[in-house]
Amino acid sequence: MISIIIPVFHEEDRIEALLAHFHKQRTGVDYEIIIVDGDPQRSTIKRIKQREGLVIIGFEKGRGTQMNAGARSAKGEILLFLHADTFLPYGALEKVTFVMQKNTYVGGAFDLGVDSPNLLIRFIALCASLRSRITRVPFGDQAIFIRRDYFNAIGGYKEIPLMEDVDLMKRIRKQGHKICIIKDRVKTSSRNWEENGIVFTVLRNWIIQILYFLKMSPHILVKFYYR
Repeated sequence: MISIIIPVFHEEDRIEALLAHFHKQRTGVDYEIIIVDGDPQRSTIKRIKQREGLVIIGFEKGRGTQMNAGARSAKGEILLFLHADTFLPYGALEKVTFVMQKNTYVGGAFDLGVDSPNLLIRFIALCASLRSRITRVPFGDQAIFIRRDYFNAIGGYKEIPLMEDVDLMKRIRKQGHKICIIKDRVKTSSRNWEENGIVFTVLRNWIIQILYFLKMSPHILVKFYYR
């Protein structure tokens, strides 16, 4: 079984479309969907009309914190962490199962795609995919998946306000283990680039990554990220 863990915070306008996308997959792989809402008002949970087959959790805000809470409730041997504004490619769960049947990898992610016709944004997504292939450090919007027993053994996500995905991948690399980047692309929302501006978003992300690798605290970086 694959446990798909979706941390949400004010995603009430997107959650129904994401769940409908799963129903269209028609996969033969056994899976469960765990939704962890970090909003004290549980606004995203309240928007879900059809809850049958879902595991729904209310928890304190924080992507790493929410994903760890979902992992603790998971029954699957494989954990797949999915952002609420990201759609998996068709056949994704079969591909994850195929990869994880090999003992070569402890986890992986997909290449990055965006739901925008803007050529510059699509080029940025392509560069991000190439970067993750070279560094073997995918970001959370690439639908990271990992063996549950291994995830628990290395302590799960660090509960920090930013860069929890990079921190996890760095610990995996430090252990000398491998992840697989599947060539199929997820399709993530381009809203971040569109709302904040393409140039600003790219420069902000680069600066934050550089400062993080220079050991600046995520608790400081998050203030710059959301400014």
